[in-house]
Amino acid sequence: MDYKDTLQITQTDFPMRGNLPQREPEMQQQWAKQDIYNKVQERTKGRPKFVLHDGPPYANGDIHLGHALNKVLKDIIVRYKSMDGFDAPYVPGWDTHGLPIEHAIIKNEKVDRHKVGINEFRRLCAEYALKYVENQKDQFKRLGVRGDWDNPYITLKPEYEARQIRVFGKMAEKGLIYKGLKPVYWSPSSETALAEAEIEYQDKRSASIYVSFKVTDGKGKLDTDTAFVIWTTTPWTLPANLGIAIKSDLEYSVVQVQDRKFVVASGLIEALEKELEWSDYNVIQTFQGEELELVETQHPFYDRKSLVILGDHVTLEAGTGCVHTAPGHGEDDFYVGQKYGLGVLNPVDDKGHFTSEAPGFEGMFYDKANKGITEKLEEAGALLKLSFITHSYPHDWRSKQPVIYRATEQWFASIDKIRGDILKEIDRVTWNPTWGKLRLHNMVAERGDWCISRQRVWGVPIPILYCTDCQEEIINEETISHISELFRKEGSNSWFALDSKELLPAGFSCPKCGGQHFRKETDTMDVWFDSGSSHEAVLSERENLKWPADLYLEGSDQYRGWFNSSLTTGVAANGQAPYEMVLSHGFVLDGEGRKMSKSLGNVVVPKKVMDQLGAEILRLWVSSVDYTADVRISDAILKQISEVYRKIRNTLRFLLGNLADFDPKKDRVDREQWSELDQYMMVKAQKVLERARKAYDSYQFHNVYSSVHNFCTIELSSIYLDISKDLLYTEPPTSASRRATQTVMYDVLTMLSKVLAPILPHTADEVWGFIPDTDAESVQLTDIPQVDHSYANDELEKKWDQFMAVRDEVLKALEQARKDKVIGSSLGAELHVYPETGTASLLQQFKELDKLFIVSAVTVHEGRDAAPEEALKLELIDVMVKPAEGEKCERCWVITPEVGTDTEHPSLCPRCATTVKEHYA
Repeated sequence: MDYKDTLQITQTDFPMRGNLPQREPEMQQQWAKQDIYNKVQERTKGRPKFVLHDGPPYANGDIHLGHALNKVLKDIIVRYKSMDGFDAPYVPGWDTHGLPIEHAIIKNEKVDRHKVGINEFRRLCAEYALKYVENQKDQFKRLGVRGDWDNPYITLKPEYEARQIRVFGKMAEKGLIYKGLKPVYWSPSSETALAEAEIEYQDKRSASIYVSFKVTDGKGKLDTDTAFVIWTTTPWTLPANLGIAIKSDLEYSVVQVQDRKFVVASGLIEALEKELEWSDYNVIQTFQGEELELVETQHPFYDRKSLVILGDHVTLEAGTGCVHTAPGHGEDDFYVGQKYGLGVLNPVDDKGHFTSEAPGFEGMFYDKANKGITEKLEEAGALLKLSFITHSYPHDWRSKQPVIYRATEQWFASIDKIRGDILKEIDRVTWNPTWGKLRLHNMVAERGDWCISRQRVWGVPIPILYCTDCQEEIINEETISHISELFRKEGSNSWFALDSKELLPAGFSCPKCGGQHFRKETDTMDVWFDSGSSHEAVLSERENLKWPADLYLEGSDQYRGWFNSSLTTGVAANGQAPYEMVLSHGFVLDGEGRKMSKSLGNVVVPKKVMDQLGAEILRLWVSSVDYTADVRISDAILKQISEVYRKIRNTLRFLLGNLADFDPKKDRVDREQWSELDQYMMVKAQKVLERARKAYDSYQFHNVYSSVHNFCTIELSSIYLDISKDLLYTEPPTSASRRATQTVMYDVLTMLSKVLAPILPHTADEVWGFIPDTDAESVQLTDIPQVDHSYANDELEKKWDQFMAVRDEVLKALEQARKDKVIGSSLGAELHVYPETGTASLLQQFKELDKLFIVSAVTVHEGRDAAPEEALKLELIDVMVKPAEGEKCERCWVITPEVGTDTEHPSLCPRCATTVKEHYA
């Protein structure tokens, strides 16, 4: 007889290798045929809603690892919630307006937007955006992200734009929208105003100059041979200078340096002595700043006055304590200039070139004019020092070029009027990490009003018209309602295609003068207003969603972006934040903690990883990291993750293989018949389930990863499955002990499939298809089980935990014996154990130690004193490993002198001989 035929050898069609790059797309096609998203939604219909609102990625280019991290995190959450008693719809979205798409059409498609006309240009932009929506959609689906891909939200869609207009209207109705002349961030490279969220800081080399302004009227305090000294790193703003700001409660000194007299803050004299190389100076007068208010000085190279004024923004951090003030080029300058009636001078045009309001510099690009301006200052004897510094300077986050402050007429959303309400909502919302609360609080507390207008054509128009007879701004509930419905039917292109009169209700006349002639506003809305309106355009628009969302989840850069703009529009329009909780993640860095860049050659591309390793490896990586901080990825890290995946998969495969002949309907064994080892393993399994559920609930997926990984590799593979092999392979197929172990394995496998489903949906669904007698076509159509506390047994767990500590020491001894060539496999060993007293009483409680240690024979001696000198001395026991005596059983491979004692089966041990005679005769 071939005794291998009598063994319960592991057999399963579940492949050892995942072959993920080929298998995953096949599974995704199967999900599409099953219409799995809608089946999940149908199954969970009527449950409490959990809505994670998707922040829209920009429809431009392929996805990067930041996208992959973000989408997989969202998918894990939504999948878990749908398996945890919630109705968790997921509607993905895209942001599609704005400057980058305009640039792409102009540069990549070689389109002259002035020649093709606005409507055609907008059509090309929409076509481009929708192409990348489809491109990115395919890549997100390839990641295994489950969602309503047939009905995403897209900011260029008519129904979205209609709701956005309603948000604008609500804010206007509350008096939060106004037009004003103010300095705003202006991008000469993009020729448009920018919001704070569109600014990033980079190092820039700038001229650093000290300039003197001669006193022309000292108001009885200062002589006309005295000069105020200012310091600036933006010489190009000097043509717009109208004043010098000092602080009322600071002390100022008149310092005589050789034959010149300078006014500077007393607290900065020592620093200025070094900076301006004053070899010898005397302080001849001191004043409080308020005493010098309204002193008049002469502009260094123009025939106009520069007034000394008081400003709270003046500090002693740097410079001279006397601040050059150009109301057309600075926010603080603007407000203090208004207070003193200085006016606003902005001699720089949209492209950053000087106008005729800056005589001598007309047509020059502002940055290039720095040299000419410093030369002019030197000519006039006003330049005290010129040097260069490298400092952090605001740049356009799209073009990466420096921006300027420039006073222009723009549309603003008032932050001042709702700042208190926004701050209250920040306190109410839950933030994870908790520092996000303070970060956004500080941003809102310090920010100015939101500039929402852009000088672009690819965007949602600001829905305001003007009466050409009296210049009245036309915006009210009637016009907003009409324009919103028009956009819902025809989209925002109608604004550009229709005549002004056609954009207004029939028979409309100017409320102020009764006029019948109107012109359209030409500016479009800031794209952050677009995406920031998504809570209205998506959550309030769709019946299967709800407002506010339970969760917003984006990268930490969105505290200044989408988290911020959504909060502002939510509070402004509805008096409440559009989210109950905000969760943020960090950036993806390379293995050495460096930012990824093409120049460094360290960019990891999601598509390449999926093509080579599979989406499951990327998803498992996402689950393994503490994403609330910056995370790292590299080939080496992905190799480690692949090894973890292999171990998890092999564990699942082993479990499946040993359930090939198990029918849970008729083969289950009640737990009263389980061995202590079976019971112990179920105690551990329930604890893993409990840890995993807590980790999912708290969005700490790395704890799910570590719990499942450790359980598969240690408790299951190294302990339970290793020990159970003998029983599974050599016991009669229908024996109670074998069926009991299969019962535990079945329950553990089913539980693991469900716990892993949010993180590894492809693998979990593949496993699910092989599990006997499952009651759903997909694991996605099941719930993660609740923890069954009836399995808890502290006494049993403590006893077996103590035993496993002893077993670990035995395994160390066996490994050493293998290295020393004493034995080959562990079944070739005969163990002599010399335990300490407490361990001896523990071991007496266990039967069949040979099977628990997976050796052929075990002798437990009394006391460690009896251990021979050559025994391996460990913490709990001393161990002597010897080669087992006897012959190897052909069936179970145990070495024993009893092999051959049964004459019918001379190659078997007595146990196997009995089994074969009784069950295979």
